[in-house]
Amino acid sequence: MDRTAQLTSRATQDAIAYDLPGAESASEGSLHVRAARVLEANWTGSSTVPSRNLYPHQWSWDSAFIAIGLRHVSPLRAQTELETLLAAQWADGRVPHIVFNPSVPLDAYFPSPDFWRSVTAGRAAGAPRTVQTSGIVQPPVHALAAWLVHLADPVLSRSRGFLARVYPRLAAWHRYLLHRRDLGGAGLVSVVHPWEQGMDNSPCWDAPLARIVPAPARSFRRADLDHGAPADRPTDLDYGRYVRLATDYRDHAYADGRSEFAVEDPAFNALLIASEHALARIATELGATGTARHARAQRLTAALVERLWDPAAGLFLCRDLRGEPGLVRERGVCGLIPLLLPGLPRDITAALVRTLCGPHFGFGDRTRLVPSYDLLGEAFDPHRYWRGPAWFNTGWLLERGLRAHGELPLADALRTAVLRLADATGFAEYVDPYTGEACGATGFGWTAALALDLYHDLRDDLPHDLRRDLHQDLHRDPHQSPYQELVKGAREGVSSAATDTFDTSDKGGDRR
Repeated sequence: MDRTAQLTSRATQDAIAYDLPGAESASEGSLHVRAARVLEANWTGSSTVPSRNLYPHQWSWDSAFIAIGLRHVSPLRAQTELETLLAAQWADGRVPHIVFNPSVPLDAYFPSPDFWRSVTAGRAAGAPRTVQTSGIVQPPVHALAAWLVHLADPVLSRSRGFLARVYPRLAAWHRYLLHRRDLGGAGLVSVVHPWEQGMDNSPCWDAPLARIVPAPARSFRRADLDHGAPADRPTDLDYGRYVRLATDYRDHAYADGRSEFAVEDPAFNALLIASEHALARIATELGATGTARHARAQRLTAALVERLWDPAAGLFLCRDLRGEPGLVRERGVCGLIPLLLPGLPRDITAALVRTLCGPHFGFGDRTRLVPSYDLLGEAFDPHRYWRGPAWFNTGWLLERGLRAHGELPLADALRTAVLRLADATGFAEYVDPYTGEACGATGFGWTAALALDLYHDLRDDLPHDLRRDLHQDLHRDPHQSPYQELVKGAREGVSSAATDTFDTSDKGGDRR
């Protein structure tokens, strides 16, 4: 039996073994099995694609989120997911945002390997010679994912030397970001392309992008329009600017500091800080000290507050480092993601929760899931890519932040919303925040993975005699369930428990 068959067999067995007693068995009616089937269908033998048709390669932060869910199906496969990605790391430490599958036709996705030319254009930066990748990066969720994957099966992790092998690569990845991407000189990391931040088409990028001369439309062919509705995708003008930025970066041998686009983004930096805390715990597990990394995470948190917090807006804003430097006055979900961080001042966490539930994002009042952009913003569109639709990975991150800061009713409501909508939409890429209508691809990798993670958390949190009711509750009409009451109570007593119950000690910092 070859390695792929072994992993497939292991995943099928684990899908049953990991189904907890007291709830429905691993059958057609189990969310666990439906989510696991999506991950199985998207598995290539060494990694997981986000979507078979729309995104047929390995994406960096997708793989981190996918590994977090895969740990409930097969901890071995979750470790392999991260190991495959990190094997494509460049010598300068960057983890590329795409690792290309050579068996996929070039015209299946644009920009394809022949656009990035990583082996040649990336030679000075140490691009690998045996695999083709892109030259830009994505948010650094990987150390957090590695830590959670380790916790899923510490015995297997230790026997394989998983953390010992990935730690040096993760440390080099963080070192690249902290040293090569501190373009503002204040300690925070900058992104040099909207694709790096992950929320590709956000209105937060409109002002910084406006000064970029787009590449001619005839110079490229968009493969994404073959699989997605044009009205839901970025415009040709925006895409032309994306292509121009990527072309210029490539033609300068992927050297940092030259780009006309340089933005300090709160979500990217918050995920780096969360991963610094996780890297500290990995160091401790390996017998070293994590003190310096925790201290660095605290310094980065202070810089994040000083540089990007806007009290009037009630959330963090992006900072444009080119053109007329300053804060970008657009409210995106990226400005709520720092809720993840343990070191935020209490008044800031309280303000973030108020903004989450207030008129700009409307969670539990006007929206079923947290939108990606300001409901009141001029550019809001409930269906267009990152300009309003709700995404499941940001929902997962916010749920984690709310729970860490003691906002348990809101966290419970958000977890329930993610699970209901993920399952009801066939694990859609994203949804209309008002109606929950599926948008983009279905059978989407991180949606299935993160629903799987929240599903296991919910079952773990429930008393044994209530687990059997979980399936029925998740499929009940939300107007006839505790969901609305949970949100209503949270909105009335918002932030009442903020930080009072948050454990800031170095005990792992995880929810279980």
